Amino acid sequence: MAVVAAVLILDQLVKFWIKLTFHYQEYRPIFGDWSYLYFIENEGMAFGITWGGAMGKLALTLFRLAAVGFIFYWLKRLLESNAHKGLIVCVAMIMAGAFGNIIDSVFYGVIFSQSTGSQLATLFPAGGGYGTFLHGHVVDMFYFPLWEGYLPQWLPIMGGKYFVFFDAIFNVADAAISVGVIAIILFQSVFFKDEKKAQPATATTVVDEPTESAVDSSSDDTV
Repeated sequence: MAVVAAVLILDQLVKFWIKLTFHYQEYRPIFGDWSYLYFIENEGMAFGITWGGAMGKLALTLFRLAAVGFIFYWLKRLLESNAHKGLIVCVAMIMAGAFGNIIDSVFYGVIFSQSTGSQLATLFPAGGGYGTFLHGHVVDMFYFPLWEGYLPQWLPIMGGKYFVFFDAIFNVADAAISVGVIAIILFQSVFFKDEKKAQPATATTVVDEPTESAVDSSSDDTV
């Protein structure tokens, strides 16, 4: 599908470019001081969340593979049932985003050398990659700190603390997943209106009124 191919190609092109041309944690402004390309590698889930070390990483990769299989099956069913095109596009974006991060997790540890603050990564290094199969790191790069500063003292719990909104660092795949999920939530009444089951017809008892000929016949038979 065109949407899946477009998301995957864009996601991988940006990741390859960042991985091969940025030092680790290098950042470059895009528009002023509120948007950056900031290279980090995520060992865990989306938006830099980590969990469970090496075994958690392996479990997460296997879970992603199973999730993509389920989403692919769902997308296939939607296509077969002529579902709303908007829903199909959203599910395709979610599947493409999940698969894009799977590519990193499965292959990047094998095909790339380690990125550091002083050395750029290389593709297919002679000495082997920085990791093993299924243990690659997901490349993230988009950072949009829309506002940062100290919160007012009168706020409960967070008052007086330094706060950054929005401090997550993400990639094209993460954005595709987020946009797809949010769109499904916002437009669910439109996307699923044709899938509502028809209400079963209420059974009614019809009593046939006697016809005129039947009445006459009954009268003739009466003694």
